[in-house]
Amino acid sequence: MKKIKNIAIIAHVDHGKTTLVDQLLKSSGTFRENEQVDVRAMDSNDIEKERGITILAKPTAIDHKGTRINILDTPGHADFGGEVERIMNMVDGVLLVVDAYEGTMPQTRFVLKKALEAGVTPIVVVNKIDKDTARPKAVIDEVMDLFIELGADLDQLEFPVVYASAINGTSSLDPDVSTQKETMDPILDMIVDYIPFPIIEEGSLQFQPALLDYSDFVGRIGVGVVKRGKIKVNEMVSCVRLDGTTKQFRIAKMFGYLGLKRVEITEAEAGDIIALSGLSDIFVGETICEVGKEEALPHLRIDEPTLQMTFGVNNSPFVGKEGKIITARKIEERLQKETERDVSLKIAPNDSESFIVSGRGELHLSILIENMRREGFEILVSKPEVIIKNIDGVKMEPYEDVQIDTPEEYVGSIIEALGNREGTMENMVNHENQVRLLYTVPSRGLIGFTTEFMTLTKGYGILSHTFKDYQKMAGGSVGERKLGVLVSMENGKSTAYALGQLEDRGTMFIEPGVDVYEGMLVGEHTHENDLAVNVVKGKNLTNTRSSGKDHTVVLKRPRLLTLEYCLDYINSDEYVEVTPLSLRMRKKILDTNVRKKTDSRK
Repeated sequence: MKKIKNIAIIAHVDHGKTTLVDQLLKSSGTFRENEQVDVRAMDSNDIEKERGITILAKPTAIDHKGTRINILDTPGHADFGGEVERIMNMVDGVLLVVDAYEGTMPQTRFVLKKALEAGVTPIVVVNKIDKDTARPKAVIDEVMDLFIELGADLDQLEFPVVYASAINGTSSLDPDVSTQKETMDPILDMIVDYIPFPIIEEGSLQFQPALLDYSDFVGRIGVGVVKRGKIKVNEMVSCVRLDGTTKQFRIAKMFGYLGLKRVEITEAEAGDIIALSGLSDIFVGETICEVGKEEALPHLRIDEPTLQMTFGVNNSPFVGKEGKIITARKIEERLQKETERDVSLKIAPNDSESFIVSGRGELHLSILIENMRREGFEILVSKPEVIIKNIDGVKMEPYEDVQIDTPEEYVGSIIEALGNREGTMENMVNHENQVRLLYTVPSRGLIGFTTEFMTLTKGYGILSHTFKDYQKMAGGSVGERKLGVLVSMENGKSTAYALGQLEDRGTMFIEPGVDVYEGMLVGEHTHENDLAVNVVKGKNLTNTRSSGKDHTVVLKRPRLLTLEYCLDYINSDEYVEVTPLSLRMRKKILDTNVRKKTDSRK
C-alpha cells in the first residue's frame, strides 16, 4: 500500500500559511540545490504576489521518510471561503496556523469550523514565535477555547502543537524561542505520525472534483481526490452530473503534483490527489465512475454569491485611448472564461452593452477587474450591490460577522459609524489599551466601510468580516456616500490655476495637466450636494500681469485612487472607468444640464 497523507493548511489572512509551505518544500529536499525559488512560491499569479494573499487553493506534494504528503495551500480571505470548505472533502488532516501574537481571528474561526465539521484531524502550528510580542501560551489557550466553542470532540481536543517561525525556517515542540532549530522536521514528523491515512473503501472508481482549473491546451481541468478504485489515462469513464444524468467521456490527460510542478501521470489510485481533463464542462461536485457502475458521491456545497455589479462597455469620451479590448463580445468571452475556473462567479446579460457579474465579495470582484485591466480591457463598472433574496414574501439580505481590533481612543467613533450602518454590537472586550468589538452588520453597510475605518483609526485598526446568513432587510439607505462630489463641466486639460481656486471647495482627485471630460469626478465636495466645476480654466493674461506668476501656485497633494477605493467610493448614479493605465470615476449621465434635470425630478 502506498503511504499517503493528505493535509490542508488553514489560517487567518497573513498568519503565514504560504510562507510555511515554502519552508516545508525546501526542508523536504523537493527543490534541487541550484533551483531558483521565489518567496511565497505557491502564490503563482502577479496579484497574489503583489498583495501577499492566496486567491486560489493550490495542491503540492513532498516526500518525507517514505511517505508522500499532499499539501493544499488554502485562501484565508472570507471571499474565497467556499474553496476552503470543498478542500476539507479532499484531506484527512489540517495544519491550523495561528500568529503567536494575534492569536485566533475571525478567519481562524471560520476555517477551523469548516475543518471540524468535516471531521478532519488538526495539528496546531503557532507561527511567528520569533516576534518580541509573541505570547504562545495565551494563544494556545485561545485556540483551545475556540475548539471547545466550535463543539470539537475529545479526539480533536487532543491536538498536538508545533512552534515555528516560517520566515526563518525554524521550528520546535517547545514554546521557548531558544529551542528553535533550523529545520521543519518537527512539523513533517508530526504529519507522518499523527495525520491518518486516507480511508480507502473497496469498490469501483469514484473521483469527485472539488476545484476547477483551466488551461488553453486541454480546457477545463477537475482537481480532486480519488475516493475509490483506480483510474487510467485514455480509459472511458462515466460522469454523474449534479442533476442525476450521466455522460461518458475518455480521460485525455491526468496530472499529479510534486513540489511546484504539475506532473503528467498515466494512472492513479484511491487516496491520490490528481487533476484530470477530457470533459469540457466538468463541474465541482460531480462524480466520475466506471462505466456501468455509476454511484454518485454527496454533492459539495458551493457558496452562493452575495454581491453583484454591472460590467459594461466603456462609453466615455476617452474610449480606446489606453486599452485594446473594448467590445461587448470580447468582455463577455473573458467573463465566461473566468466562470470556467471560478465556481462562485455567476454571469447574466443585463443589456446588449453590459453584464451583471455576481461574486462572493468586493475582493473577489475587484481581483477579476484588476486581471482584466492588465490584459488590456477597458470597462465601466458600477457600485457593488448586495443580492437581495425574497424568502416567503419577506425581503432578506446578507449579514456578516465583523470583528474589529482597535486602540481604545477610536472606539467611540467606530461605534457611531457602525450604528449609522445598521450594525448591532454583540460583544466588547478590553485587553490592556486594545479593544475587540464584535458586530453583526448587513453586507450593504460594509460596502465602502474599509476606507472610512482606516481614516477613523488612523490605520491602527484591524477589520475582519465573514458571511453569516440571510436576515430580514434593514431599513434606511445603508452604504451610500454622505458627501457630494466636484464634477467637471468641461473637456480639456486641468490647470494649476483652476485647481488652486477650487481647493477650499473640497479635496481633489487630480493634479494639473490631467485630461478630463464633462461628467468626470475631479474631487470630493465639502458639502452633501454635487457641484459642477471648471478645472480647465486658464489665467487671463493681460499686459499688466506677468505670465510667470502662475508657477507659484502650491497645491495640496490629490487623493490617491486605487481600484478598491473607487468601488467603495462611488454612489449608485456613478461608474468607475477602468483602463490599463487609468482609473476614473464619472457620473452615469455625463451631460451637466441633462443630469441636473434628472436630479431635480428625483
